[in-house]
Amino acid sequence: MHSIIENLKGTMSPSLLNKIDLKEIIENLCEEFFKLNNSLFLVEFSIDSYKIDIKIDGDKGVKISDCIDLSRHIKNNFDTELDDYNLNVSSAGLLAPLKTYRQFLKNSKRKMKVKSKEGVDYIGNLVSVNTNDIELEWISREKKPVGKGKIDVKKNKLIAFDQIEKANLIVEFNKI
Repeated sequence: MHSIIENLKGTMSPSLLNKIDLKEIIENLCEEFFKLNNSLFLVEFSIDSYKIDIKIDGDKGVKISDCIDLSRHIKNNFDTELDDYNLNVSSAGLLAPLKTYRQFLKNSKRKMKVKSKEGVDYIGNLVSVNTNDIELEWISREKKPVGKGKIDVKKNKLIAFDQIEKANLIVEFNKI
């Protein structure tokens, strides 16, 4: 990785490091880090004016030390090129929307709210995750087909990833 940075140093000053080149270098450093820490994965990455924001998640969660290690891994591959930037590495967070396949997989069997691109909200337990879609399951109280009263009916909805506008976990606390 040092050779890429060394090549760039000859063509521009550190403060003028091209954002496209910087983004590519940091993406490569993240991939390198995740190969060594394969239970962690990238959720979101952006560079705005003077801020580099990296959000990560893990199959077994993310520790503060994981964020520190990734930050150090990135900074150790630069001399002064990042001095003009604020590097922020953080966990995606419990309340943040789910964005990647691995986040859905990690949260299988958990309750969530999914808003489809058609604007319909679905609330249910995530019962399956495939490469193309997810399946939610919930119990609905519906009128009996015959007679008075209501019955519980199990409902399922298959939602393709490209039809998900937003998906969030629903955090429930046990009542004592």
